[in-house]
Order: sequence, then C-alpha cells, then structure tokens
Amino acid sequence: MSEAQSVTEVSTAARDLTAFQQNILTILAEKPRYGLAVKRELEAYYDSEVNHGRLYPNLDDLVEMGFVEKSELDKRTNQYELTADGHDAVLGQIEWVLERFVTDEERVDEIRAILADQA
Repeated sequence: MSEAQSVTEVSTAARDLTAFQQNILTILAEKPRYGLAVKRELEAYYDSEVNHGRLYPNLDDLVEMGFVEKSELDKRTNQYELTADGHDAVLGQIEWVLERFVTDEERVDEIRAILADQA
C-alpha cells in the first residue's frame, strides 16, 4: 500500500468517528491517560456520567483503528496514548471546523483570542 493510500484510509476512518470518539482523541491529545482519567474528562465535558460500557468499547475501537495505543501501566490499569494517526485525525477535525467557521476577520479574531488564552 502506498503512503498516499494509507493517508487516505486514515482520513476516511477519521471522518467516520463518532463525536464521542473524537472527544476521546481530543482528551488524549493533551497527554496519555489511563481509562478512568479519560472517563473523568468526558464526564466533566458532558456534565453527566459516562458508562464504562460505553467508554471502554470505544477506546478499544480507537486502538483497533490505529488512532490510540494501549499499554499496561500495571496488572489492572491500561494507559491510552494518541498515535501519529490519532494526532492527524484530531488536527484534521480542527482544520475542517476552522475552514467552515472562519468566514471573516471577526471570526479570525475570535480564534486568535482563544489561541492567545492558551499560550
């Protein structure tokens, strides 16, 4: 498989992610985390409980798709880390949103203000 084909496959798979899966990737873009830490971040975002039965199958799907790497911290705890493809998926989503959101200078300024607050 050529590199162009694999990039196309990654972007196609990334477009098929659910919002919940995209949010998991976004959380892992900050730093690697164990499952319960991901769960807490999602619960803070959604302001409601996230069921283990929803979280872990989605994490496993993201691992299977190659967007997340799973490693063992200890006998009971797994750590999840964004892969290069996961990074590209997050960046691709941000780019897609910005292409549609940034339609004039006022919106450019809004994005610049957000970025300035992050620095």
